[in-house]
Amino acid sequence: MPYSAKNDAADAGVISTADLERLLTFLASSDGQGADSGASPAAKFDAAHVLWYAGALIVIGAMGLFSTLAFTQMGGRALTACAIAYATAFTVAGHNLWYGKNLRVPGGLLIAIAVSMAPLAVYGIQDELGWWGKFGKPGTVHDFYIWVKGSWLFMEIATVAAGIVALRYFRFAFIVAIIAFALWFMSMDLAPWFSGMDYADFETRRRVSIWFGLAVLAVAWIVDYRSRNGDFAFWLHLFGLMAFWGGITASEGSTELGKAVYCLLNVGLIALAVILMRRAYAVFGAFGICIYLGHLADVVFKDSLWFPFALSLIGIAVIAAGLLYHRNERAIAGWIDAHLPAGLRPRSAIA
Repeated sequence: MPYSAKNDAADAGVISTADLERLLTFLASSDGQGADSGASPAAKFDAAHVLWYAGALIVIGAMGLFSTLAFTQMGGRALTACAIAYATAFTVAGHNLWYGKNLRVPGGLLIAIAVSMAPLAVYGIQDELGWWGKFGKPGTVHDFYIWVKGSWLFMEIATVAAGIVALRYFRFAFIVAIIAFALWFMSMDLAPWFSGMDYADFETRRRVSIWFGLAVLAVAWIVDYRSRNGDFAFWLHLFGLMAFWGGITASEGSTELGKAVYCLLNVGLIALAVILMRRAYAVFGAFGICIYLGHLADVVFKDSLWFPFALSLIGIAVIAAGLLYHRNERAIAGWIDAHLPAGLRPRSAIA
């Protein structure tokens, strides 16, 4: 709240001048404590933040997704040395910005870059020592971001471990994105381990993705309601939903009843978005409902003249339901607060 608004409140007699001074002193001390507590900085969208994040993503991509065949041919020992050098340099620079300059966003992004070097370092070690396990050498570093292969699992475990260690000293939410990304890859690379083959069949990968996604979502809920500073669960929710919802959506040969249940599941995701105050659930739920409605229009009611009109009426009914909710929002929110277990109540409205 701006200072002018607080001063106007004092002038209007809403709060006494003495109470206003105590309030301003308390807020100033709280801001100072928050800056020194190691909490993750609030997200902003300005030129500086865009440049910081864009630069970090370019570096991460350069050493992974956009790496060339010539880069991989440096050999395992050289790749590991390169990864360690990058990780050390970015850790030192990030530590200096985080603790020395109090520049939490660029400092945290440099630490995230250091964490992202873990798969390259492990790849180099495995390549040098031939520790690829029963699935054999999976290919180049670049292939890690494209193909599903059981031999990548150790690289993903190392990335998750490095991210957890980094979070211990740098409470920066984007580091969780690196962890969640590795967990998402892990959900696919676990499938060959369950099937015992180099390349698991699609159905096995789909089922592993569903269960792994549910596990990640469970971890996200735990993190969400135990984290007091910063949104450390956002990326876990996002990648957990990608694994779970993607596996459900990729199911083949289901009956019309199964597709209707799929639609109800997506309606449930939208309901969860409201209860948990997580917009990601609403996005995936809305996509799922659109997929089901597209199926109805393209297959079930392909030759029906009345389907567009019926669907329009459903849309109008949904808008009416929104108006009804808006009218009774406080009563509904009070009912949810009264009946929802305390451990499941969201701390704040976050994306």
